[in-house]
Amino acid sequence: QVQLVESGGGLVQTGGSLRLSCAASGRTFSNYAMGWFRQAPGKEREFVAAITGSGSSTYYADSVKGRFTIVRDNAKNTVSLQMNSLKPEDTAVYYCARKSGSGSYIRTYVYDYWGQGTQVTVSS
Repeated sequence: QVQLVESGGGLVQTGGSLRLSCAASGRTFSNYAMGWFRQAPGKEREFVAAITGSGSSTYYADSVKGRFTIVRDNAKNTVSLQMNSLKPEDTAVYYCARKSGSGSYIRTYVYDYWGQGTQVTVSS
């Protein structure tokens, strides 16, 4: 059983920054790509960013490209999301997830384990 625990959410003003972290249990963390998703009230869960197991490749939604950065530390079994220049539309619950299946990084069904989520609120 894999556990993913997010932290780092909170309330920030427009233009501010937050760093989310996700700690994973298990000894095969580096074998899996990891992703961040978010879900705003009344909306579907959407892809934010992903990173390959080695960390050599990253992928971003157009809405966050240039503002968010995903990184991972395989020695510590963590994946982080640095969020800069935050906007009110970034307000959502953010989830990290482990990618187990083949297919596009943006699809939720290719991820098998999810964290409980952390709230990010950006005030205008």
